[in-house]
Amino acid sequence: MPDFNLQPTVAQTHETSDPKLPTTAENLPWLAALNPQQRLAVTTTEGAVLMLAGAGTGKTRALTSRLAYLLQSGRARPQEILAVTFTNKAANEMRERVEQILGYPAAGWWLGTFHTLCARLLRRHAELIERSPRFTILDAADQTRVLRSLMDEADLDTKRWPPRAGMTKIQGWKDRGFLPDQVPASSQDEFAGGQLVELYQRYQARLTTINALDFGDLLLLCLTLLRQHEDIAARYQQQFRYIMVDEYQDTNRVQYQWLKTLAAQHGNLACVGDDDQAIYGWRGADLSNILDFEQDFPQAKTIRLEENYRSTGHILAAANGLIDHNRNRLGKTLFSVSGLGEAVQVSIHHHYLDEARAIAGQMEGLQQLGLRLTEMAVLTRSSATLRSIEEQLMERGLPYVIYGGSRFYERKEIGVALGYLRLIAQPNDDLAFERVVNVPARGIGNTTLIQL
Repeated sequence: MPDFNLQPTVAQTHETSDPKLPTTAENLPWLAALNPQQRLAVTTTEGAVLMLAGAGTGKTRALTSRLAYLLQSGRARPQEILAVTFTNKAANEMRERVEQILGYPAAGWWLGTFHTLCARLLRRHAELIERSPRFTILDAADQTRVLRSLMDEADLDTKRWPPRAGMTKIQGWKDRGFLPDQVPASSQDEFAGGQLVELYQRYQARLTTINALDFGDLLLLCLTLLRQHEDIAARYQQQFRYIMVDEYQDTNRVQYQWLKTLAAQHGNLACVGDDDQAIYGWRGADLSNILDFEQDFPQAKTIRLEENYRSTGHILAAANGLIDHNRNRLGKTLFSVSGLGEAVQVSIHHHYLDEARAIAGQMEGLQQLGLRLTEMAVLTRSSATLRSIEEQLMERGLPYVIYGGSRFYERKEIGVALGYLRLIAQPNDDLAFERVVNVPARGIGNTTLIQL
């Protein structure tokens, strides 16, 4: 086993200096509630700023406070701030928190996801990308359907070369900022007999014909618009005095280039991220965006949010010891404000059934000691590992609730499979018959069922 450094770090043993606030900082009452590093992140408004925010360090609070600070201190009006998130839920939460701080609703926000903001900008200038402002945004199924039709027209074998796989490759090119005539030879392969770049070209032409964009186009064509029309780029570079982006470690190359283009005039780009939570490389995220931030912006200031409000010292010590082994990271050490807490225990099992028995047995033991089942939680890496644990809990008569999914035997596909098994065992089981009669779809309607 690796020799991890598991010495717990807590607030009493972690030296922190209270950074002096800029002289321009107003005495806003909510600033006093922030810890020193959060206040520094909020009030360092000029130039490029990288906030390295570990898990549970109050990142959202720092982000919303920074937005409110820019508005309340008079540094910017709502329409002069561009705030980018990765989900609509995060955008709505940020909006609500900022308005709660301000005490009034702020109109004219440019706050949302990359795709939402790019769509908003493209609809304003749709004619420049050969679209009308009412263009349609295709989902993944529609994208694959368009590519399949093009492959059929080219008499290509869609069984040998699945359109979905081809669409994944095309979206990968878009995530890296490549239009059809910019795809490097090194990125091409023998998919579709080496014709995928040509299919990409025809796919884009087809989307133009039907007045549609896909999600990759929203970013790629928005960046292309700014690069090809200097007057439009200058307009938005002038408008967006302050740019903020959340989850920066998950950005891809075209998102990075879009942000850098818009920040070219004022240079006030604040990125919040955690290089230790970069898990989306499979969908185009480029970790070098955050690792090379100080190189891309030489005058950038890096502020580390390390004071953790979620976990105890022993938990953070175990996490820090593991994370220290990462090769590509900027480095930070989370410390706790909640004391040491209980020690972390690690148990090793050679079979998943042994693990499930141990978990259920430990829950029974804790229950006998007086703990309620509602005070226990089992976290798994994936829902696929739940089945064995569920079976052990059912066997022992321990009630449970599945969050973020269904119980194994309540899942539709499991119910259908059981329905077929019931019919095999008992052909007169009408309920089982009704469950499976249209799975897969056979076009059997209510009238036919009534006649049967």
